[in-house]
Formats: sequence, C-alpha cells, structure tokens
Amino acid sequence: MKYLLVILLLTTKISFSQQATNCENIFIITTDGFRWQELFNGADSAILFNTQYVKDTATLQYLYWAPTTEERRKKLMPFTWNFIALKGQMWGNRNYDNCVSVANFYRMSYAGYNEFLTGYPDIRIAFNQPKNNQHSNILTYLNTLSAYKNSVALFASWKLFSYIANGTKNKIPLNCGYTPEQDDFLTATEQLTNSIQENSMYKKLPTRADLITFNLATEYAIKKHPRVMYIGFGQTDEFAHHGEYDKYLNQANLFDKFLAELWSMIQSDDFYKNKTTIFITTDHGRGDKKNNWMRHGTFTPGSDETWMMQLGPNIQPLGEVKYKVQLKNKTFAQTIAHYLGENFTAEHPISKPANELLAATKILGQ
Repeated sequence: MKYLLVILLLTTKISFSQQATNCENIFIITTDGFRWQELFNGADSAILFNTQYVKDTATLQYLYWAPTTEERRKKLMPFTWNFIALKGQMWGNRNYDNCVSVANFYRMSYAGYNEFLTGYPDIRIAFNQPKNNQHSNILTYLNTLSAYKNSVALFASWKLFSYIANGTKNKIPLNCGYTPEQDDFLTATEQLTNSIQENSMYKKLPTRADLITFNLATEYAIKKHPRVMYIGFGQTDEFAHHGEYDKYLNQANLFDKFLAELWSMIQSDDFYKNKTTIFITTDHGRGDKKNNWMRHGTFTPGSDETWMMQLGPNIQPLGEVKYKVQLKNKTFAQTIAHYLGENFTAEHPISKPANELLAATKILGQ
C-alpha cells in the first residue's frame, strides 16, 4: 500500500474539482490532549494499576484491561476499532514509525488549535490566554464562500474557542464553554441541556462537560444541517491534568460513543448520508512516561505527538496505516479544504495539504 500511495502522488495531478466529488459535507472532531498511546495500545498498565492515578483499579481493570494490545484498545474504544479501523483510516501509531505531530513549539492547546485551524503555527501564539486570534481559519474562510455561507458552525467544550476561532471580523455561529444555545426555536433537548448548564455547579470552569457539547452540537446539526461543523471536546485533557487516569479513560470511552452516535446520525439523515466525511484529531500529545503523562508543553517529551482518523465516502478503507510517514497537524486545514474542492487562502502563510492523505482517497484511486 505504501508504494501504491507513492505512485499515486507521483503520477496523479490533483485538482480541486476531483476532491469535491464525494465529500459534500465535513464534521471536524477533536478531543483535547488525548494520547496516541491509549488510542493505539489501549490502557497503559504502568498507569492503570497505579493507585496514585486510579482509585478503583479492580473496576478499571475489568473495564479496560486485557492481555493483548488488540483486545485492550477495542475495550477502550470499540466503535473506533470495530468500525473506523475497517471502514476508514487511522494515522499516528508510532509503533510502526507512522507519526503525526504538531509543528508549533509550545505544545499547548491554543497554539495547537491555531495550527490546526489556520495552517499556520505562529510562534507568537504561545499560552492559553483569552486573546483574540487575528489569523483567518478554515472555518471562517469557508463561511465566506457562497457554497458554505451560513452553513458553518462550531461547538466546543473549552470557552477559549470564542477567541481562537472567532477572533477576526469574520464570524461563524459558535457555542463554547457554559454558554446556552440561543435560537428562535429550541428543541426539547436544547431546552433541557440549557437548564442543566444553567444549574451546573461547574459552570464557572473553562471547560464544560463534553456530553453537553455533544447534545447541543448534534441537535443543531439535525435542525440546521450545516455543511461544515467543528465539534471540540475537552474533558480528556481536563481529567489528565488532574492526574485522574480512571476518568481520562472513561472520557475516551465516552468520546468513542460520541463518534458512533454521530456517524449513526449522519447515515440516518438524507442530507448527510453517503456525502459526509468526519475528520478526527487532537491538539497536542502528553508526557510519554508514567510520571509525566498528565502534563504537556515544550519541555515534556511526547507533547508533540498526535494522531488523526477519518471516515467518509471519499476515504479509502486503509484501516490502521502501518508504514513509515510523518504528518503534521499544520497541513490539516488545507487538506480539509481540498476534500471539499476548495483552496484555503488567507493573509498569513498556510501549509500545503498532506499529500499522503490526499493520495489515500477513493477519488484518486478511481
């Protein structure tokens, strides 16, 4: 397969019209600070059986432990490994030198999301501060095009997305942090979710519960059918920072359920069915040792190590990709634009798309 992709890259001239053939809509999904180690290997025994990080090791062992890597990862993320691994693609298993990495120096969330969304890992964007990002991003750019005007939306658990993604004069509908959904018509689910948010004891925290984000995002998708939608989850990172490996694993398992329900919703809706791709990744990695897994940043080894997955009508079913490669998160914005048949332009430099991903589509394989 490696050599087939190389041949395609060398012999195929990629045009934007080709890329648009089978991908009319896209859902962009992130879960903050989730390590490739758990995604590809399942629960880490060096952490799982450590009572410093897991209060009830017996229950967590029952839920997520198994003697083989293949069994462990399926127990943690069954939809990912029983469906995406068969029907889609998974990149970033460093056991095979299949690497995905951030390009930014800081390995922090603001810098990571800026890199991913703008294609520009600006060295001036460092810390997680509530300051407007003046760089155009793929979402606001698509919203300026007639094909996607008023059909782009973002829902996220972390409140700083209002600065990261909507910092310029070009805006998109956005709901992040403990913000109630506002509309002329609210569904019963939206009304109930708003009430839960309003009465939550955690609403002053920067990251709301991912379940709230998921409920609001999917209700919005069913009701308004945006063609481009970003859903950003945050609690994997929150629980990791607290050193709660048990809750970190539970949240990864819940994230897998979100993916399953989202894909089921997409394939049950005539607007999206067989015309929609989901693109899944994370903003940064974490420490790669049992004593630093809860941290990330410039000086924490492993913090630059990420991963990505994709599933949709334009995606070749390669499953877990096992050959040597190096992908960068900075290439994803332009890659997503190409999937939709567009070319992302902005006032700042934008990294080229990931040719390995473009080559691994059904469009180029036809």
